Amino acid sequence: MNHPTAVAIETQDALSLSFIDYDHGITAIDTGFERPLFDASHLLVEQGRAAFIDVGTNYSVAQLLGVLDYKGIPREAVDYVIVTHVHLDHAGGAGAMMAALPNARLVVHPRGARHMVDPTALVAGASAVYGADTVRRTYGELLPVAAERVIEAADGHVIDLAGRPLVCLDTPGHARHHLCVWDARAAACFTGDTFGISYRELDTEQGPFIFPTSTPVQFEPEAMKTSIARLLTFKPKAMFLTHYSRVTGVEQLAAQLIEQIDALVELAHDANGRPERHSALVEGMFAYFGARAAAHGVTLGSTKIRELLALDVELNAQGLEVWLDRAQR
Repeated sequence: MNHPTAVAIETQDALSLSFIDYDHGITAIDTGFERPLFDASHLLVEQGRAAFIDVGTNYSVAQLLGVLDYKGIPREAVDYVIVTHVHLDHAGGAGAMMAALPNARLVVHPRGARHMVDPTALVAGASAVYGADTVRRTYGELLPVAAERVIEAADGHVIDLAGRPLVCLDTPGHARHHLCVWDARAAACFTGDTFGISYRELDTEQGPFIFPTSTPVQFEPEAMKTSIARLLTFKPKAMFLTHYSRVTGVEQLAAQLIEQIDALVELAHDANGRPERHSALVEGMFAYFGARAAAHGVTLGSTKIRELLALDVELNAQGLEVWLDRAQR
């Protein structure tokens, strides 16, 4: 994999910044969530104007603003904050970011807009999955966004960033409130979680290791496969994932994702009805992803691979169980 080197900076006020500059004015900023190279916000700059795509949590805001300051971009120059969906590792810091960016508009899927204006239900839903104490500790207090600053981006909505069109695409599968962003200038999609997860620690000479995410509570396998296929119709040269940033060779990766979505569904059906369904799913996924990682040439060892994938495997298992239960109603 040919990735630019990450820049690591300690600012005068002891703020740690880590980011990667790509072509076409795209910068991947490490939000600091969970661990390094886990959660990215993407900054786009065009003709001195800027937009963020996904923003991490409330605790990420200082890093994002710090990179703006380091690059000499005035906060008044940020025109848009775009969230691919309203899960808190992508949009938890949106309210705080909007408070710091006086001219920005928040761009969000129509199904997610109300949760940005009034995050009460969003916090309640996350608390049901993770627990209220964990949500408070991990994400902080979510700030509402004034309704007049929110753009509900229906399928095909075009954002004009200083003459650079960014097309919002309705892409369900991971969540029904998910959008991806097509950037023709860069011939790339910003995919949130629709095009899976690919951690840079698992890169090998064969390229990126990728896997799908079935996080609760709206996983829909057929919709996800349809969304992936739709992204390919734009013939992108790269995908920018929130977890974690740029991958290339997208047609091959798409085929791998489709294969794995079907495999996760099969694992879920096999585990269904067992008294220990959840643990069966978790261990089944660890075995499946571990075997794929070994075949991909990952040499980190099973313990390290399990450590890197632990959170996603747990959430994938929860999401698959919600999907199973919904299908049985």
